[in-house]
Amino acid sequence: MFDILLDLDYTPFIISFKLATITTLLLFILSVPLAWYLSQSRSKIKPFLEALTALPIVLPPSVLGFYILVALSSNSPLGAFFENYLGINLVFSFTGLVVASCFYSLPFMVQPLQSGFSGLNQHMLEASYLSGKGKFVTLYKVALPNIKPALLTAVVVTFAHTVGEFGVVLMVGGSIPDETKVASVAIYEMVEMMDYTKAHLYSAIMVLLSFTVLLSVYIFNAKEKKILG
Repeated sequence: MFDILLDLDYTPFIISFKLATITTLLLFILSVPLAWYLSQSRSKIKPFLEALTALPIVLPPSVLGFYILVALSSNSPLGAFFENYLGINLVFSFTGLVVASCFYSLPFMVQPLQSGFSGLNQHMLEASYLSGKGKFVTLYKVALPNIKPALLTAVVVTFAHTVGEFGVVLMVGGSIPDETKVASVAIYEMVEMMDYTKAHLYSAIMVLLSFTVLLSVYIFNAKEKKILG
């Protein structure tokens, strides 16, 4: 068993972790202001934005992956712009995987942040505004430091969810060794080749990592509740 572990190709895991890290970072930057707006706004377009944000949760990955593939192809305005002016091919490339993952994992970052912001004491926010702090300073100096459990949940779950992606990444990135072949795709190919030993090992690693990540979040949140309680 030890020899098999040594002989395993860990490149798909490295690509998965790289993809998850970049996606989580980008989504954090984009989602904080969006989640803040959704938690504080009473606009009539808020339900529309919330439904649009949550859409990847209910859409089949193949459907979402198909439309992302169409949107990123060289036949689309977006894909043509990146290819002709920036020299970047978004289809079957790591860059395309990042774009697709940002769409697919968006609700897993936005919803915990929005829930955390919604649970803040409004008097604390009003005191910040009354003391002369603007919305930007209130968000980053007052709101964010007070939603640590929600913040950790958003970051960790987004990372773990991106690592476990399959349908969307296969549709958009394919299975190019050392570039777009992530761990989930590698497992699928091993099962196709009936290499169940390696498929078991890859799957066990994924289960162990996912469980460890989630356990860490729950332990941290439990400690935070005790401190606040």
